[in-house]
Amino acid sequence: MRWERLFDDLEAQLARDDARELQAEVADRTRRERSLLDLHTRLLANVGNTHVGLRLSERVMTGRLVDVGPDWALLETAPQRPVLVALQAVRVVSGLGPGARTPSVVARRFVLGLALRAVSRDRAVVEVADVDGRTATGTVDVVGSDHLELAEHAPDDTRRSVNVIGRLLVPFWSLGSVRRL
Repeated sequence: MRWERLFDDLEAQLARDDARELQAEVADRTRRERSLLDLHTRLLANVGNTHVGLRLSERVMTGRLVDVGPDWALLETAPQRPVLVALQAVRVVSGLGPGARTPSVVARRFVLGLALRAVSRDRAVVEVADVDGRTATGTVDVVGSDHLELAEHAPDDTRRSVNVIGRLLVPFWSLGSVRRL
């Protein structure tokens, strides 16, 4: 009788040790898989989320996450008022749900320059904010490989040479956001 209890105790102890080892392995694999996630995949899983907050150095923008690229996010801060945000300017992201989504090959190639070229093609009047929160208004004339060129003019003027008061070259690494006016 005592031998049976001893063997039962040893078997129970072995089962507990196996369960602990399995839990440790699962936790380790989970940490390893999470370490492979980047911001793009986390944001992509939250497209459509209406409570996303992006904190830049000088301000916080909250709204619905409309779309995401590898180095940009499109956040609708008010109805029909999307803001294109350069991810390198984002200091903190809040309001994300769990999960991640692997981007398609096309989505991985849709970088900030391509998104800005679409804005430039529309000839829309925009407000460009740098990483420090300083803003300028005008029309995006040129989008290079690592910068944009803004023809500065008043927000209520159209892009005509008589209305242009200056030209700004904004490197992508100092770009915070671009918002259509």
